[in-house]
Amino acid sequence: MTKQVQQLDRVIIRFAGDSGDGMQLTGDRFTAGTAEFGNDLSTLPNFPAEIRAPQGTLPGVSSFQLHFADHDILTPGDAPNVLVAMNPAALKANLGDLPRGGDIIANTDEFTKRNLQKVGYATSPLEDDTLSEWRVHAVPLTSLTVKALEGFDISKKDAERSKNMFALGLLSWLYHRPTEHTIRFLETKFAKKPEIAKANIAAFQAGWNYGETTESFSVSYEVKPARLAPGVYRNISGNQALAYGLIAASVQAKLPLFLGSYPITPASDILHELSKHKRFGIRTFQAEDEIAGVGAALGAAFGGALGVTTTSGPGVALKAETVGLAVTTELPLIIVDVQRAGPSTGMPTKTEQTDLLMAMFGRNGESPVPIVAPMSPSDCFDAAVEAARIAVKYRTPVMLLSDGYLANGSEPWRLPEVADLPDISQTFTTEPNGEDGAFLPFKRDTETLARPWAIPGTPGLEHRIGGIEKADGTGNISYDPDNHDLMVRTRAAKIAGIDVPDLAVDDPDGDARVLVLGWGSTYGPIAAAVRRIRREGGKVAQAHLRHLNPLPANTGEVLRRYDKVLLPEINLGQLALLLRARYLVDVISYNRVRGLPFKAEELAGVIQDVIDSE
Repeated sequence: MTKQVQQLDRVIIRFAGDSGDGMQLTGDRFTAGTAEFGNDLSTLPNFPAEIRAPQGTLPGVSSFQLHFADHDILTPGDAPNVLVAMNPAALKANLGDLPRGGDIIANTDEFTKRNLQKVGYATSPLEDDTLSEWRVHAVPLTSLTVKALEGFDISKKDAERSKNMFALGLLSWLYHRPTEHTIRFLETKFAKKPEIAKANIAAFQAGWNYGETTESFSVSYEVKPARLAPGVYRNISGNQALAYGLIAASVQAKLPLFLGSYPITPASDILHELSKHKRFGIRTFQAEDEIAGVGAALGAAFGGALGVTTTSGPGVALKAETVGLAVTTELPLIIVDVQRAGPSTGMPTKTEQTDLLMAMFGRNGESPVPIVAPMSPSDCFDAAVEAARIAVKYRTPVMLLSDGYLANGSEPWRLPEVADLPDISQTFTTEPNGEDGAFLPFKRDTETLARPWAIPGTPGLEHRIGGIEKADGTGNISYDPDNHDLMVRTRAAKIAGIDVPDLAVDDPDGDARVLVLGWGSTYGPIAAAVRRIRREGGKVAQAHLRHLNPLPANTGEVLRRYDKVLLPEINLGQLALLLRARYLVDVISYNRVRGLPFKAEELAGVIQDVIDSE
């Protein structure tokens, strides 16, 4: 049977099922094939915090959304075109996001009376008119998989577990994805269990063959590769990119990297990734708690390493005292905060931007620290290098604010040329810097106000270190009121004087009256919304902050240039509070704290409302 091939410019697919159905793996493998094919892409994994959430229930649904296209895209998409529902719970939890006319591929084997009752369905939606406004493809994924694996020496349970690979094969056929990458992955993943490897490959190929032969799918779809800038690309998640950025920073700073970390969602993958790269001289220490992790990292910095600690919001709260110690000892330290929904334990696997004020002020005393925030998964690489540059050059702890959306999401990343990476190396002090051969540990660089970095044990450079206030220059313990005032102001001036680029503004004609400002992971949804407004003839400017402390020198001028400034944040207005206080500009806050990123359509409506109110 010859089947029609239809050309599309983009597709959004959402895989959904129980947290034990392998939806994250399925989505990851489809993403890998899509990246290999050359499409631009963006992903949104969404899964429960529990290791094994209640089977067949709404809280236990895990999903993975992938947006891929033949052109540049910025977000995982507002709504899927295709929903793969492995059970009734997955259907019910996600149906509200699927536009009318969208495709549903449903695993009919799981639509049993018991599973239907768990989520409140009196009858099967596959058999009544509940889904009449969608295109439904009812496929017995589980039983087809078990039948395809009858000849393998595996249990029925193991065969049923392979249904995600059957679904992956079917979707790979439907959208002309390459298969070699997935087959190689399965061979590697199950190298010690060759029968399981063969079974999963067989299930994957059976899914492909089912699509090729069934009458349920009369059309397949093709999305041509995107026209990206020349270079070598790979798919990368935010946590991976951040780990690689730290490795690059270590090399460019000519310092050994030490990571002191306690596992915490969604930051743990940085620890996992860095532990694989010992050949670069990286040392990873999984500490017994958050305080031990940051303490070890600060100790490593004192010893001449690039000290890093990774965590999320609850861990930042615990690390606060040691970060304050890093402020007063003036040692380079990178604190990576992969933000998640709070307060307290909150929603560990959901995203937010709610730690900004804690990063700014969450320590006792006057203890300012620089803050850097990446804007996309691949930008986590550059943000890590920038955080290291500031930490080493200015001898200061630096907060790097990523979040769960960036950490778990992925996109194509063009590998940088090593020769293009900045040289961020600094020299250790090896000679006395005072009169009569004395060493003054707080004699500052006149340009950066950074103090000398002397490695412990360097002959003649013995000096005191610790949390008690030090005298300017000598570093002796001091309780002098005027000295304390001087040291507090000097530390603040050092941070305020950090060199950061001016805030760039995207205003094509220069005559927009509304500016949309963002920071961190809101970049993609904001930029996509701005594109929509401009396509409709609207005039709007866009700017995005990477450096949140200190802010770019031209920030006030940019804000005052526009009649209205709209600031979307996934918090209740934290940056808005800072900007209003500093620049006396009444920015318009738009805030949502749902544990999810903004949708472009949603922001486009808000932007249009602000324009119309002019």
